[in-house]
Amino acid sequence: MNISLLTYLGVALYLAATGLIALRLFGRRDGRALRPATLALGFAALLLHGVVLYAELVTEQGINLGFFNAASLTAWMIAALLLVSALGKPVEMLGLVVFPLAVVAMLLDLHNPGHHLLGDEASWALRVHVTVSILAYAMLTLATIQALLLAIQDNHLRSHHPGGFIRALPPLQTMEALLFEMIGLGFVLLTLSLLSGFIYLDDMFAQHVVHKTLLSIIAWVVFGALLWGRFRFGWRGTTAIRWTLTGFVVLMLAYFGSKAILELVLHR
Repeated sequence: MNISLLTYLGVALYLAATGLIALRLFGRRDGRALRPATLALGFAALLLHGVVLYAELVTEQGINLGFFNAASLTAWMIAALLLVSALGKPVEMLGLVVFPLAVVAMLLDLHNPGHHLLGDEASWALRVHVTVSILAYAMLTLATIQALLLAIQDNHLRSHHPGGFIRALPPLQTMEALLFEMIGLGFVLLTLSLLSGFIYLDDMFAQHVVHKTLLSIIAWVVFGALLWGRFRFGWRGTTAIRWTLTGFVVLMLAYFGSKAILELVLHR
């Protein structure tokens, strides 16, 4: 299997899908006819990305979850969640950010192979914990991209400039409802990730994971407070966007900050 060739084909398909989204957003004509082609290219890229990931992750010694492998897996999950969601909801515009991120992750993984094995002796509980954790991060990453798009849309409408790519987006209320649906699902997954860690893992506060644990708990509190504020006080707009971005930054540090320091700096 030629991993390099499959990687570059996947990159080309992701970029083609991104180009069609850009045409829909910034083109002068109604680009809704491009939606089926965008999704088709996205799913084709996702398939190739998945084949490449399988070849790189699954080894005879166990699952290779090195830093760049983990980043590529997370990008794949984000793209998969986006494309599946786009079959029923108008969220494919997020691909303008998601697909280029997947491209970068694939190329970095191709040129920076790492070795951080989750061996065959790893318990099923640990495997479940890792999977749910990555799903939680993927969903909340989508929510953050949605929040950024919502911020741009809100700013344009407040400035009385509803033209440009804003006309291709769903109404503001729909965008906001989608944001909180994503945050709600991400919060549930993050809760399951933390619970599975505390129940099944030996020590969530061991020296090498204490920072990840504490930051994940802080992110959980931030997103939980946002959902409570939405339910109790009707938080929306700028307030919701700021809380979403804050929670994502903390979560990103938890998931990849400590991993980057341990693997890329300390080489552990």
